[in-house]
Amino acid sequence: MSRVALAHDWLTGMRGGEKVLEVLCDRYPDADILTLLHVPGSVSNRIERHPIQTSLVQHLPAAATRYRSYLPLFPLAVNRLDASPYDLLISTSHCAVKSIQVRPGARHLCYCFSPMRYAWDQFDAYFGPAKVGALKSRLIYEPIMRRMARWDAATAGRVHRFVAISDHVAQRIRRYYNRDATIVYPPVDTVFFHPADVPAGSHFLIVSALVPYKRIDLAIAACTRLGARLRIVGDGPERETLERAAGPNVEFLGWQTDEQIRDEYRRALAVLLPGEEDFGIVPLEAQACGRPVVALGRGGALETVVHGETGALSAPDGSVASFAAALRDAQRMTFDGRRIRTHAERFSLDRFVREFEAVVDDTVAAPAGTTW
Repeated sequence: MSRVALAHDWLTGMRGGEKVLEVLCDRYPDADILTLLHVPGSVSNRIERHPIQTSLVQHLPAAATRYRSYLPLFPLAVNRLDASPYDLLISTSHCAVKSIQVRPGARHLCYCFSPMRYAWDQFDAYFGPAKVGALKSRLIYEPIMRRMARWDAATAGRVHRFVAISDHVAQRIRRYYNRDATIVYPPVDTVFFHPADVPAGSHFLIVSALVPYKRIDLAIAACTRLGARLRIVGDGPERETLERAAGPNVEFLGWQTDEQIRDEYRRALAVLLPGEEDFGIVPLEAQACGRPVVALGRGGALETVVHGETGALSAPDGSVASFAAALRDAQRMTFDGRRIRTHAERFSLDRFVREFEAVVDDTVAAPAGTTW
């Protein structure tokens, strides 16, 4: 394959998906990047050194902060992204770029973080009555998201091969797209994230974008119920709402550098994952630092957290009482930091590169028109 392009939904900050893209940028140093929106300076130099093709969303008013409000235009924007020069397109997608169409004879491999959450099983977390009001939810957002779901499913055939970040996501790909997926767990930088000889504190820690489905509100309520201290690293549209709901036991730190986050991991009693994640890089970064994780017992956490060994899993009902009970368990348990670290090393960068390149080679070598 002579020409390779990478596609990513939008480039507006460095989160888990962008860390995966960073690795692919290193593996394909001559690749162009196709994206709906790029906010210059919001992602690393390792990404921004590549030529970046943006969509019509780039030119819409206040797109840098309000891009999700343009969801109805995403199908049009994706259809106008030009992938015709490329022999291989690798999309890293949780929303729309998995629907980019390649020319005949080219291959499209989608590393799928999740089928579009808002259009399928997490509508209420973003556009439900509690978020936007009952009338707007029913009369405006429900019809829009139904159309988006139909489009999302109808364009799944533009992908020759799906690679899922977890078994949890592979099941959702099968449910919504009627397609099988190869599973390759995302990379965790177990070289950078490592233990240090510092005492753990008595507080809990969250490292997360402050968006609805992360359920930061649940962790705040559970910590408040126990009288436990909670430090929150991250920012996002939910921050003001969360700050109003939080008591004096909760401290909001905003975004931090990787070095600061590593130090926060090392000094926490445990790192919290209160929402249902498709995979979850943060729990494994924390475990690479030798610290346990308390997670909701659903989704990707079932594949990354071993109850009683590397952390505690709450009951899957998502209630404050259940999560508070899991926090109490973590306070009482004794964890071996070396065993936690050994578990995290199973998800290393080297392992990801080896497995992902094998899938790419297999995809490229298959006869033209092959789908999986």
